[in-house]
Amino acid sequence: MIMTSDLALFDATYLEIDPNLQAQAWQQNDGPSRWQAYLNQLCLDTVIPWLREDHDLQAIPALKPPSLQSIWAVVTGTPIQVGAQKIVLIPTETIDLDELRVPQEWVDIPNWIADYYVVAQVNPDEGWVRIGGFTKHSQLKEQGAYDWCDRTYTLNDTDLTSDLNVLWLTQQFNPQETTQAVVNPLLTLSKAQADQLIQRLGNADLVTPRLAIPFEQWGSLIAHGGWRQRLAAQRRGITAQPSVGQWLQTGITNLAQQMDWQSITLQPQLSTARGDQSSTPIAAISRQLQIDGQPYELNIYAVETESTWRFELRPVTPGAMIPAGFVLRLLTEDLDSFEGNEDQASEPVDLLYIDVALESGEGIVWTIEPQPDQYDQEILRF
Repeated sequence: MIMTSDLALFDATYLEIDPNLQAQAWQQNDGPSRWQAYLNQLCLDTVIPWLREDHDLQAIPALKPPSLQSIWAVVTGTPIQVGAQKIVLIPTETIDLDELRVPQEWVDIPNWIADYYVVAQVNPDEGWVRIGGFTKHSQLKEQGAYDWCDRTYTLNDTDLTSDLNVLWLTQQFNPQETTQAVVNPLLTLSKAQADQLIQRLGNADLVTPRLAIPFEQWGSLIAHGGWRQRLAAQRRGITAQPSVGQWLQTGITNLAQQMDWQSITLQPQLSTARGDQSSTPIAAISRQLQIDGQPYELNIYAVETESTWRFELRPVTPGAMIPAGFVLRLLTEDLDSFEGNEDQASEPVDLLYIDVALESGEGIVWTIEPQPDQYDQEILRF
């Protein structure tokens, strides 16, 4: 993985790109921002194994592939989770790693903020990724130079920490260190506003949609995972989203499979809940989740009529219970609550569920507290 045995000769660490992964990275990304997505994919596929194998760290992508690709469609940067810390890798093709230039999205969108930011030079032609210096969010926000032209925060290499071992040691011996500065909340967009912006910015001829509208609007739009994925899809020429009913009738799409959705058949003894009576198997979609280190599944299926749907959270481990304090919550497409939209465990229970009547074409966003690993808001269409 490391390309030299004498890293003291270098100011940074060089990692070899796996040729097979390089070929896959080019094939699995497309659209008008394909090169940007390609560089980020190479960076991710090279750095994650290095962290696991050479540093024995628990490192995973912070989001599922479709969510990452929807980010790369509009801005560069790759979030990863390393233990309890969130790190954003910032790939660059520049020859000299003399600065860290971070898009504003990673600094000022509250749910995008990371603990640390790492610059990584990516050279696809020569097949390597060079790891440069890093900084904390608080330092980048408070000391970084903000460029209004391209909406970036920049720190010179002299202000960066060059040895990544410092980051791992800090994580191990000072896990309570304050890494993040306070940022302002975003504006609230209505669904109608979001629809208009997606229609306008979804034009692939618009090269840099992130600079086409004020940041307050832009940040609010892409902070919503479902809207960001709609925007990315539209820029690739995809305007229609299949409904859950269509998934059940014709099969799960490839994009849904990448988000870990699958079609299943629930047996009567598994599909009944709190006294409900059922005697026939039920077609459902299901997604596997990791919450606080334990496996769960989220099942969705029609009950009574095709307009009423059940969202059901269950532990996967036989005999396990959902701990007190867990909340299953449904929100409208623009993240508003509604009557009967949540079920909370006041004591350990075997499942949480919500029944909701939905009109054709209506969108729902599901959330769970505590938040599952690699969670991103998604709009399920019914």
